[in-house]
Amino acid sequence: MSKATLKFIRLSPTKARLIAQEVQGMNAELALASLEFMPNKAAGIISKVIASAVANGDYEPEEVSIVSCRVDKGPVLRRFKPRARGSASRILKPTSHIYVEVATVSETKASTPPVKKEKKDLNEKEASKKDQPKEKEVSKKSTVKKETDLNDLKLLSGVGPAMEKKLNAEGITSIEQIAQMSKEEIAELDAKIGIKGKIEDTWQKEANELINKNKKES
Repeated sequence: MSKATLKFIRLSPTKARLIAQEVQGMNAELALASLEFMPNKAAGIISKVIASAVANGDYEPEEVSIVSCRVDKGPVLRRFKPRARGSASRILKPTSHIYVEVATVSETKASTPPVKKEKKDLNEKEASKKDQPKEKEVSKKSTVKKETDLNDLKLLSGVGPAMEKKLNAEGITSIEQIAQMSKEEIAELDAKIGIKGKIEDTWQKEANELINKNKKES
């Protein structure tokens, strides 16, 4: 295995990486032949680095393959160009570092560590679950129907704790009482509490529905 490095090349890393990706893993002889016919500036530079890496290890190009061809970003040169009204525009000139590593087939196999076989605990657990008999899930739903509490005035729409206290103070403690109220009683209660027709329009209808529902459940 041998390496070669070329630093501070006046070349954009983005453009050089396009060529480096093409030759990654190729045979050195095939890579040099293909780079020779590429019109890119990076192709000629990378081919020289590959040839240098092959020569550093005293190999022949057909004996080795390119294990790694990496392009890193180098320092950026900053230049300025004069513009109108005494201003100047900045010009960025990027540089690149190219690293190439070549090795024979036997060396690449020796360098790669053996893959450890992971224990498949999840598969074993799933297999054990399949062998075990499935327990039937018994839903514990109560079959007893709960009767509606007709003494809870808060079942009516708009009745909260404060309104319930006002109704209790007037002697109304159940939903049945609201359902049985006459128009005169409703008018008196409206005047005292200031409900503005809430009893006749809404509460009595809801009270009758709750009473009928309670009868069906019982």
